[in-house]
Amino acid sequence: MLWLFIPLGFLLGSIPFGLLIGKLHGIDIRDHGSGNIGTTNVFRTLGKKSGIICLLLDLCKGLIPVLLAKEFAPENTLGQSIEVATALASILGHNYSPWISFKGGKGIATTGGALIALMPGAVVLLVLIFGIFTYATKYVSVGSIATGVALPIITALGSYYHIQAGDIPADGWNKPLFFFSLIAGTLAVWKHRTNITRLRAGTEHRIGTKKKEDAS
Repeated sequence: MLWLFIPLGFLLGSIPFGLLIGKLHGIDIRDHGSGNIGTTNVFRTLGKKSGIICLLLDLCKGLIPVLLAKEFAPENTLGQSIEVATALASILGHNYSPWISFKGGKGIATTGGALIALMPGAVVLLVLIFGIFTYATKYVSVGSIATGVALPIITALGSYYHIQAGDIPADGWNKPLFFFSLIAGTLAVWKHRTNITRLRAGTEHRIGTKKKEDAS
């Protein structure tokens, strides 16, 4: 019955917390800012407190189902596959929520929550990459895209390091985790395709300006 964690991940991931937080403030967040239900738009539209709450809730959508899967799944390839499938399901639930016509956010926070459960060490590097690119360019979207590109690279390098260190055999690296990171990273970049278009056109929102465009 381990496969049940996968639909659980999708259902939990599909809860549109950004939309619900907006409703508590008497607005439909989709009618404000960029129209996205993600953390960044909640920050810009409703303020820091609401943004932090949305961030934590979206993180938990990825974190909780994966932690549950890790608790019960066996430590073998099947268990690894269940864990990463649950993580991917939670991200897809957030990105394509059935409660809002299969639309949603861009999955950065939910992916982060899943990664905290799957490979917490990599999260530190990814947060650093996000911070460096966002600070250097003043575009949140660039930080998010850079993080998505870096994810599978960091996963592959981490496996290579552990193989060279003798921690794991050459054929014992977590292949499901690498394929998850490749898919999750690709999804992160794909969901930012409109941001990429605006970046190329020079119309993307930049930190410190008044125009509100979402990148999360």
